[in-house]
Amino acid sequence: MIYLDSAATSLIKPACVERAVVTAMRSMASPGRGGHRPALLAAETVYNCREAAAELFNVDDSTNVVFTMNATHALNIAISSLARRGGRVVISGFEHNSVTRPLAALGADVRIAGTRLFDRDVVLNDFEDKLKGASLAVCTHVSNVFGFVLPVYEIGALCRKYSVPFIVDASQSAGVLDVDVARLGAAFVAMPGHKALFGPQGTGLLLCAAEAAPLMHGGTGSDSIMQAMPDYLPDRLEAGTHNVCGIAGLAAGLGFIKEKGRENILAHERRLMRVMRREIQGIGGLESFDGDGETQCGVISVRAACLNCEEFAARLAQRGICVRAGLHCAPTAHRSAGTLDTGTVRFSFSPFITEAQVKMTTDIIKQILNDD
Repeated sequence: MIYLDSAATSLIKPACVERAVVTAMRSMASPGRGGHRPALLAAETVYNCREAAAELFNVDDSTNVVFTMNATHALNIAISSLARRGGRVVISGFEHNSVTRPLAALGADVRIAGTRLFDRDVVLNDFEDKLKGASLAVCTHVSNVFGFVLPVYEIGALCRKYSVPFIVDASQSAGVLDVDVARLGAAFVAMPGHKALFGPQGTGLLLCAAEAAPLMHGGTGSDSIMQAMPDYLPDRLEAGTHNVCGIAGLAAGLGFIKEKGRENILAHERRLMRVMRREIQGIGGLESFDGDGETQCGVISVRAACLNCEEFAARLAQRGICVRAGLHCAPTAHRSAGTLDTGTVRFSFSPFITEAQVKMTTDIIKQILNDD
């Protein structure tokens, strides 16, 4: 099997992640709910994970690192804290449903900025035009469909210029690209723990630089006499028992990134992308959506003239190649790229994939298309 669906979740994890999860399952209880050793071990693990995340993403106070179930959960907290019914919200043309559906549910007046694939200048100019009079801006750092790296730092500067709060969806960039909360100047940065941070599924992070409203209310292990949620982070946003096993695994994943080096992970993935582009170049009837080295990261999408995307992916799966086909929960991105009617087949990479595996994949692509 060759797993090229890491944009959905990282199936192949560092061995240290599995060990951490098993250790937590065997020895840790609920943090903040007792003074016994299992509870204290859990509290220490949760604290250490917050500290590691704060260090990697340049968050000045680790209490502003909030654990969530996934990036969608984190984005819902951020959006519901800042968006209002009828308020004008500017988003990029490459957002995931985890942004567009919460905005639709809230009845926001959504304006889309920048729909030209791999053109950062158009995105920036369009954001500047639409930010005037807006109450919120939301932008993905990297498109989950096309790997388009959007200019979030420059958009953040525009948001500060026009005094517009900014939310960044770092689902496809955290752990690979530089995500610096202080430099972004964003109110919130949301990310999953289970993709390029290599944590288990059921983990996510919300990095907070603004006041947030809780989505859930319940026990926190603190201020129990009060019937309102605490007014301080992280407790305000972390009702209920923590996913200690998941957080332990996430802490190990963050440690792996620190040891291996985020820049080295990025260089490896871009090397794999160059190999794939070279190998599929010139295949008749295959359209590949490619940017340059700086505007694309982690993902290559293709579509074939002779096969619909689902059938193409199914034939790859029969040969042991794991990819995702369709609209990838991002119809906005497909509409911008002109692929809404067809969808695409998405190949996404990780540090555990080799050049030989990419070449094997491209050979199989050629066989499939020649057979058809």
